[in-house]
Amino acid sequence: MTHLHRTEIFIEAIREHVFGYFTDPAMLSTWLGKAARLDPRPGGEFRFEVADGEWCVGEYVEIDPPRRVVFTWGWENEMMNVPPGSSVVEVDLAAEGAGTRLSLIHRDLPDDDSLMLHADGWSRYLSRLDRVARGLEPGPDPGTETPEQARERLGSL
Repeated sequence: MTHLHRTEIFIEAIREHVFGYFTDPAMLSTWLGKAARLDPRPGGEFRFEVADGEWCVGEYVEIDPPRRVVFTWGWENEMMNVPPGSSVVEVDLAAEGAGTRLSLIHRDLPDDDSLMLHADGWSRYLSRLDRVARGLEPGPDPGTETPEQARERLGSL
């Protein structure tokens, strides 16, 4: 049985702008990682470095500007227990007033531990996305924490 994480956030920026944060390497790197190689077309590369030597790897599955982007997801680091491309992230962007309602579903996470780590990560990184989309500094980078440190922190909550 696989696990699913679902979350939603309102961002005070138009969805055309928010969409770019999932398809433009320079924009993605402002909130999710240090560097990115993106080829935003079905079958194209989705790859970013969240911390030194820690790469998330997948490929784009669906691109529907500015409404939807879907990509596979996984980690080269075996400690994350989510191999490259083994899970799927769906991002839907809906215009809401002068802003955007972002709905995210992360499917096919293999176990409770992976679900806990990714739910925490998405919460912290989407907060950074909200800030940079509004022209603010992103705030602390969760990527500086190792998976072991995150497990310890989350286990103490």
